[in-house]
Amino acid sequence: MPRPFTALIAVTALALAACGSSGTAADEGAATTGSAAATTATTPVPGSSAAVAAAFPVTIEHKYGNVTVAAAPQRVVSVGFTDHEWLLALGVTPVGVRDWYGDKPYATWEWAQDELGTATPAVLSNAELNFEAIAALRPDLIVGVYSGMTDTDYAKLTQIAPTLAQSGEFIDYGMPWEATTELIARAVGRSAEGKALVDDVDKLFADARKAHPEFEGATASVSFFFDSKPGAYASQDGRSRVLTELGFTIPAKFDELAGDQFFFSVSAEELPTLDTDALVWIVGSDDVLAGIGALPLRPSLRAFKEGREVVLDATLSGAFSFGSPLSLEYLLEKFVPELALAVDGKTATPVPSASTLSPATPAAAAASVGDATAAAEAFRLVFDSAVAFDQKSRHLAEPDALRSAAEAYTKAGSSMGGIALKPTATQVSGSTATVTYDVLFGGAAAYQNLSKTIDKVGDTWKVSTATFCSFLSSARVACP
Repeated sequence: MPRPFTALIAVTALALAACGSSGTAADEGAATTGSAAATTATTPVPGSSAAVAAAFPVTIEHKYGNVTVAAAPQRVVSVGFTDHEWLLALGVTPVGVRDWYGDKPYATWEWAQDELGTATPAVLSNAELNFEAIAALRPDLIVGVYSGMTDTDYAKLTQIAPTLAQSGEFIDYGMPWEATTELIARAVGRSAEGKALVDDVDKLFADARKAHPEFEGATASVSFFFDSKPGAYASQDGRSRVLTELGFTIPAKFDELAGDQFFFSVSAEELPTLDTDALVWIVGSDDVLAGIGALPLRPSLRAFKEGREVVLDATLSGAFSFGSPLSLEYLLEKFVPELALAVDGKTATPVPSASTLSPATPAAAAASVGDATAAAEAFRLVFDSAVAFDQKSRHLAEPDALRSAAEAYTKAGSSMGGIALKPTATQVSGSTATVTYDVLFGGAAAYQNLSKTIDKVGDTWKVSTATFCSFLSSARVACP
């Protein structure tokens, strides 16, 4: 595949072969050849030892203050989960890298293997930082932009070597790839190379936007399935930033749900929260595909019905998650064509990757999914103290006999800031549905993981008098 970085990396790799000595034979030869020496002295060639050396000392501000790098680092240790890819793209081979996931040789995925070459850096655990192992590598610079390090971690790392943390402008793990490139490039004396990397990747994004104007303003969700729950990434996460750079919009609600984190999870019943013009599923392994395909409400999503889902396999999900100049180039070539198929909203142009999820739900299963949704909604309405009796009466088996009790329940709920039930799961068996729910007082969960049944009478789901009165008694409301 085309690699706009090949020429750049070839130049920088010659100048900094595996973080060796600060000078090369080529530099020493140039210093003795008259006009060549004069040219090198006045205008150092980007990537040359002279250019790198001229960039120091450098002081860089970050989340925990600032770091001063006195001279060109020779032994760089990357404690960020992805930072070594930026170093490799800049022509710097770290002596230590931190594993993240994927069980790759030297924690380096396929898109960065050429840049790693034959180097064999030490691999640090993806668990908590091992300060003894880091110190044993004798670093003269520690890079931890994508590490999530705490202030305590930073204090310990600085006792070992000058340490670069992420910028304080962003949430942990939320620094944009462009800013990360500029930050790390400055720390290793390669700002020109960093700018070239940014320009190359920016062109890839610009070309994609130009080719697909339909991306502009469309909503998108980068979603996952973890611990039996679906979820999505907020707008500051690197994966979501890729979508916004392509022209998409991340729903504002995602940031509200994530709070001060870069992601959020929802229950299976809340899956419609993720429904967007392009619903992108990322997976850590193929085992997750079955879980996504089996989500009960998935067939009810517009994204499902109109063929707007994109599924990135484990390798492309890795490229998406690493979000480095090297992995973005690898990702965009394969990702953009599938996004285009998703956004057109035409089932006649299916997205190939979506077929890795379960096949379209048969009509009977789709009806069951619809029943589960309707049953949960009826159950919620009946037990929401703020809902008027006329709205909930059609879902009560004996509404006339229960009017006074329902009105008393409304008054009792008002004194508590409102009583509501939040369905978290619904299982339908014939004409009976078992609803699992949480009880909320004033919007806060008071009781969790309770369950009751609701029955389908004709075409309508109705709560029996016994079930209704049983719940009201726990709220100290009398029932006839």
